[in-house]
Amino acid sequence: MTFDFERFAGILVKSMPDAVVYADAKGNIRFWNSGAERIFGFTESDALGQSLDLIIPETLRRRHWDGFEKTMLTGESHYEAGALLAVPAIRKDGARISVEFTIMPFHDESDTIVGIAAVMRDVTKQFDEMRALRKQVAAGVRPSSK
Repeated sequence: MTFDFERFAGILVKSMPDAVVYADAKGNIRFWNSGAERIFGFTESDALGQSLDLIIPETLRRRHWDGFEKTMLTGESHYEAGALLAVPAIRKDGARISVEFTIMPFHDESDTIVGIAAVMRDVTKQFDEMRALRKQVAAGVRPSSK
């Protein structure tokens, strides 16, 4: 039996628990996997064709789009390949969550960036726990051991 890489890659990306989102050069969502549905609450049909504003908190949109547009124009990002980024995001129900993600630009044959994929993980619980620990330390309270 031979290894079917195309089938493997398709199943992996579509069904992995982390969100995999691909946006074209205009910032419109072109791919949305089941992990993205679970994390953000939007179905694939809700998300496809929509702007990334769907999951970006309004207060962060200008900063996001400034960086996104610069990357699309120059082909460069100030984030290293493989850099783990952490930002707030929003769910369909309006809840604000924390996500960690990596990005990967996609280039056409002439090396022009045509879109960016992101793999995202909901780290809200860990972020909230860390924030609570920092508050305890700042207040001089010794964290309890579990």
